[in-house]
Amino acid sequence: MVDMNSGIEQLMFYQLHRLLFDILMTTDGRTTDMLETMLGEKMTVHVLRQHQIDAADFDNVAELSGSPYYLRESILISDRSRFVVSHNIALVCSQYVPPVMFEALSAKQEGIGKTINDLGLQTSRKLSDCGWRALPEVVDLFGKPIELRFSASLGNERTPYKRYAIYFEGEAGIHLLEYFNPDIVRHRLLRDGGW
Repeated sequence: MVDMNSGIEQLMFYQLHRLLFDILMTTDGRTTDMLETMLGEKMTVHVLRQHQIDAADFDNVAELSGSPYYLRESILISDRSRFVVSHNIALVCSQYVPPVMFEALSAKQEGIGKTINDLGLQTSRKLSDCGWRALPEVVDLFGKPIELRFSASLGNERTPYKRYAIYFEGEAGIHLLEYFNPDIVRHRLLRDGGW
């Protein structure tokens, strides 16, 4: 096991941490698959809230059409260790989401990517933003402050995120903002006894 207090090990940990988050934040594939691989566990979606909203509720979100709209806020939790991996906000533009997909999302049981995969739907994703935010900068899709459902260890004052849209037949049907627990790598290493 590596002593994380020595200089070279800290540098190695930092480089591994940055590399894995750079890949996670810029991938256009299923984020959940990557998180399951990183943690060596299956993930479970826990829907915190899901409801219909009016267009007047989000006048500052660009490029939106396809009402009615549904807001879904969820967290992703690892099955075995019950570690909160991510906090996610999705805006579903129901007009551009296939009805079978919308029905599955309404049931609140599965993650969006898993549902798309299970239904065999053809989609594409377009990343619009990613990076690291300080806690006071953490906002939802509408620019309103939110409180994340995970807390980072000391030394992780910034939280990685990515914002993207999922397209169905060329139309943006779901807009997502995902915040990732910055302690994912540390959690995996500590759980497995270090390096």
